[in-house]
Amino acid sequence: MRARQEQVVLGALGVLLTVGACEAVSRAGLVRRSYLPPASEVLTRAVELAGDSAFLDGIAATLRAWAVGLALAVAIAVPVGLVLGSVPVVDAAARAIVEFLRPLPSVALIPLVSLLLGSGTETKVALVTYASIWPILFNTVYGLGETDPLAKDTLRAFGFGRLAVLLRVELPGTAPFIAAGIRISAAIALILAVATEILSGFGEGLGIFIAQAGLATDGTRDVLAGVVWAGALGLAVNGALVWGERRLFPWTPGRRETA
Repeated sequence: MRARQEQVVLGALGVLLTVGACEAVSRAGLVRRSYLPPASEVLTRAVELAGDSAFLDGIAATLRAWAVGLALAVAIAVPVGLVLGSVPVVDAAARAIVEFLRPLPSVALIPLVSLLLGSGTETKVALVTYASIWPILFNTVYGLGETDPLAKDTLRAFGFGRLAVLLRVELPGTAPFIAAGIRISAAIALILAVATEILSGFGEGLGIFIAQAGLATDGTRDVLAGVVWAGALGLAVNGALVWGERRLFPWTPGRRETA
């Protein structure tokens, strides 16, 4: 508990120092205000946006695309990862395809996906799903490889079949790895949802707000306020997922040491 409190205090101190440094640099005139407005003005604008219904509708649109894309990624990556990690022949056959697709940047696919799916939520969901699959997939495969072989051999000795071993031993043992992959993919999904909106320039969402503010004459403050919202959403999502991992998987080594 004390270590966790120290982390919170140090994190808050880091935020305060960063905000203070930005405020001092802007107020001292070291950087033009059109490039870097005072942090107090940016934070004030971010708070004001909480009362803007149109802005909140854009936040909701971004979060919908994020949630749907992440859910589809989980539904695809976990079963595929279980198959790849359990059947070496399938893993060997699919390895070349996976290694070819994995390095492709999702942002570079925006024109192609927009051409195929048109403008709208479908494009964001497709790109978010594609980018989010890989951390979950590889964490699932890695987790299967880390499953206790003694536990699997014990079940086989008692006559349990391959499916029973998978459901009773391998899947519970892999669950913390899958959860970690989902946490990593959640951050990637949010980044890509906002980036897709900024680069595509259509639809509604937080990225659209940032893109439109960037085109305004004095829009730097609104751009930075939108970035603050994006960071706050990412922090909230990560915090919620970390809390869920601690509650669902208290038996993992890291959790036991903390306890």
